[in-house]
Amino acid sequence: MIYRFRVILDNDTDEDIFRDFEIRESDTMEDLHNVITQCFGFDGTEMASFYLSDDEWNQGEEISLFDMSDGSNQVKLMNETIISDTVHEAQTKLIYVYDFMSMWTFFVELAEIVETAEGVDYPNLMYVQGQVPTEAPDKIFEAESDDDFNEFDDDFDVDDYDNLDFEENWN
Repeated sequence: MIYRFRVILDNDTDEDIFRDFEIRESDTMEDLHNVITQCFGFDGTEMASFYLSDDEWNQGEEISLFDMSDGSNQVKLMNETIISDTVHEAQTKLIYVYDFMSMWTFFVELAEIVETAEGVDYPNLMYVQGQVPTEAPDKIFEAESDDDFNEFDDDFDVDDYDNLDFEENWN
């Protein structure tokens, strides 16, 4: 079977930037990573991870390109994970982050599962929309509540030396 994906660059512009392509369900998540980097013009040498996602695009379990853990946690790796074991009709969405310094973020969605077409080489880039910017779009992280958060709003006066709770000659 062939999986058809749409991969959308998360950006705050009016221009839609996405790629539609096909890949074999039996390929690895690393193969999917390679297709995405090639479709968007990256060299593929930076760290990257996929994250399982729900319908609201909340980030879930990580599937990493490399094992950067200290060995105490089990890490799913792209080269050991088959696409169809991760993405299927009940789990159609992933978040893909490429280059953790720039944070290129993509929404990956399984659009369709089809039969293999005779004479087609896979992976197969089907459609290109939009020009990829030279730099990753800025991310705007919003607080989960409407209250304005102020990390210094604690009624603590650092100039009130008489009421600080330590001995003057503590060392």
